[in-house]
Amino acid sequence: MPSYRQARLAEFLRDEIAAIIQRELRDPRLGFVSVTRVEMSPDLRHAKVFVSIYGSHEEQEAALEALQGAAGFIRRLIAPHLHTRHIPELHFKLDRSLEHAEQVARLLNQIQQERHRDDSAVESTPESE
Repeated sequence: MPSYRQARLAEFLRDEIAAIIQRELRDPRLGFVSVTRVEMSPDLRHAKVFVSIYGSHEEQEAALEALQGAAGFIRRLIAPHLHTRHIPELHFKLDRSLEHAEQVARLLNQIQQERHRDDSAVESTPESE
């Protein structure tokens, strides 16, 4: 379980990185990108930045590559706001939890529709006497 300091730093980094991506980065490969969460290493030297990227697999990979390429620039913009000995190395990871949740919701909806179809089929068949 992350320490209080890890959690606070992760939350701060999530907000700052999201703002920097939105306002400062002008890379055309970056379409609709949102920072979903940040996980800090126990020594606070590394941060896994999970991002959700809207688009095809190729667009997601290109945006992830652009973010990793901009990691140094993002670190420089964050540095004046951090009061830590080290500025964490940023490692961008694709967060597929939203895609997974959408797939689960789609499957549940499909099951519900099939049950409804089966129930209405049973109700509409005449009973044999």
